[in-house]
Amino acid sequence: MNSTIFKICYTFIMSSQTKRWVIPAPPPPEVSAALSEYPAYMRQILHNRGIKDAAEAKFFLAASEPAQTDPFLMLGMAAAVDRLQAAIQKQERIAIYGDYDADGVTATALLVEFFEKLGADVIGYIPNRFEEGYGLNNEALANLHEEGIRLVVSVDCGVRSIEEARYARELGLDLIITDHHHPADEIPQALSVINPKQPGDPYPEKNLSGVGIAYKLASAFILQQEKQGDSIPSHLKAEDLLDLVAIGTIADMVPLMGENRYLVRRGVEKIRSTRRQGLHSLMAAAGLRAAAATSGDVSFMLGPRLNAAGRLESALTAFSLLISKNVGEASDLAQKLEAQNRDRQDITRTIQAKAQELIKQQTAKAYLLFAVDPEFNPGVVGLVASRLTETYYRPSIVAFQGPEFTRGSCRSIPEFHITEALDACSSLLEHHGGHAAAAGFTVRNENLAELMQRLEEIAKTQLEDLELQPTLKADLELALSELKPEILTEIERLQPTGQTNPAVVFVSRRLSVVSSRQVGKDMSHLKLRVTDGWVTFDAIAFRFGDKHNQMPPKIDLMYTFEINEFNGQKTFQLNVRDIQPSQQLK
Repeated sequence: MNSTIFKICYTFIMSSQTKRWVIPAPPPPEVSAALSEYPAYMRQILHNRGIKDAAEAKFFLAASEPAQTDPFLMLGMAAAVDRLQAAIQKQERIAIYGDYDADGVTATALLVEFFEKLGADVIGYIPNRFEEGYGLNNEALANLHEEGIRLVVSVDCGVRSIEEARYARELGLDLIITDHHHPADEIPQALSVINPKQPGDPYPEKNLSGVGIAYKLASAFILQQEKQGDSIPSHLKAEDLLDLVAIGTIADMVPLMGENRYLVRRGVEKIRSTRRQGLHSLMAAAGLRAAAATSGDVSFMLGPRLNAAGRLESALTAFSLLISKNVGEASDLAQKLEAQNRDRQDITRTIQAKAQELIKQQTAKAYLLFAVDPEFNPGVVGLVASRLTETYYRPSIVAFQGPEFTRGSCRSIPEFHITEALDACSSLLEHHGGHAAAAGFTVRNENLAELMQRLEEIAKTQLEDLELQPTLKADLELALSELKPEILTEIERLQPTGQTNPAVVFVSRRLSVVSSRQVGKDMSHLKLRVTDGWVTFDAIAFRFGDKHNQMPPKIDLMYTFEINEFNGQKTFQLNVRDIQPSQQLK
């Protein structure tokens, strides 16, 4: 099926939309009074995150552990631990079956390392994206069975694998599914299914990542051993695995509140002092100083490098790095990931340009963007879909079309739950799954046109009466001259930042541009110096290079405040989220 047939199917304005800025109202007097021990800007920031009194603020800023974190509250946990104990006692071969993204890779490494230390006969298995696709597949299960595997533990996948679970039973394979994705109406008939999102599960934290649930399984195993009076190796501590939990959780962009906030805060602390050789080598290759690592560094530097392996070749490179104990091997693997990440960036730029060409002929009223091409690399289509959604504020699907199947990645906006839309088209799909904002699917080529027509109809029904304008949220407006070093110290206490607890965003108005220049490999970024007449700051505006020749006399900036370290020099810097012309004062 030729991709050009879709050029006439969907309509869309081919230009970036002006973003609407939203700045919350000040906290009400009673909240401001309850938070009086904090500076005014911190009262506003805390209020924006739903914090209303000093006790809540203390708990949040300390990233304390929530009250109910007993892993045995999860359905299926007791059965899983009992089966794993039996497998280790009988020296049965165990396979940890993961996904090829950073969440799945870290989860696989975590459980392989954990059970190896218990003396288990355990291997890691991660399917090849290009040959096997996402999740459990029958051929892999059959091969594992032939290799003598008798127990398979899935991580970050499996909750929608109804047929694969049935096939595992036919083979005589026991299957434990651990997953965090939204289940379908039917739950697989496995020995155990551990997923707090499944119906009736009482575990209070529903937003754990795949690696977070793997960690809960390891924690439950230790608790059971202790309860039974069995000895635990002195070198086996669940908290030593938190560096992997932090990386996978941040990379998978789950909400960093509640238990995730606690796990990631402790995990980033572990990263800063990690004894994991592979992680040391990865940070060295990325030019990241371990002692100063932040959640942002994990998100923008470590996560993409780990993901690059599965996007371009095989995620086993990233898995092998994380479990490596050999300095030379780890260094070689880290350098390979570094090279793959550079290649991934180049491929993404090329496919993005082609995808934008494919939607150029689409006109004004699209509710869903779609680009398919047999030359698209299926490992990066999700990144391109993210960029389209970010630029045009529409749900986007970018897909690779093979001889028989089309495999697509979807990204969406808050107004449209993309996985629910795919659920409504499930009769056309071979496989699908995901979250509200991101999903993937496999469809036979003969069903592709009908799938896209139905998805467009669903999108139109839900979106046609809405004003679809991208919204950027700031925490508060602040004069540039009010930015002081102590602000950085205070907002550092909000770490880890990410989904639902974003980095603190400021707005400063009527700034003059002292200098402006395009930077970056393709000159797509902008380096600025701005002033309010009292103080002057450097600013970096990623992907704003096209604004260089369109700079108005006065600008308003939305930005995060940070320290930029370069060649051993530390300077204050504004990391720009958006630039708008200043409104004329009356």
